[in-house]
Amino acid sequence: MLTAAIYVPAAFAEICGCFCFWAWMRLGRSALVLVPGCLSLVLFAWLLTFSPADNAGRAYAIYGGVYIAASLIWSWLVEKLPPDRWDIGGAAICLVGAAIILLGPRA
Repeated sequence: MLTAAIYVPAAFAEICGCFCFWAWMRLGRSALVLVPGCLSLVLFAWLLTFSPADNAGRAYAIYGGVYIAASLIWSWLVEKLPPDRWDIGGAAICLVGAAIILLGPRA
């Protein structure tokens, strides 16, 4: 449960931060959106340091699966584009992969 409490907010912080850059560059929003975007990206990086993984590479690999699922949720809630069955299936596969990396027995 602690893992979800770290990775889920980290994913939304990263997506929010990146979306601010997207909004500035692609949607013509003011450069002022970069301020909360940068703060959000700092929050994302800080949150990942609390990962229970034993090294940074595994922390990022586990996070990748969560990020993919969170990106589709963001797309649905913020950009009003619901995921299709291929999105859902792909995200499920990624989450299974992340769980294997997280929960796999280690020597």
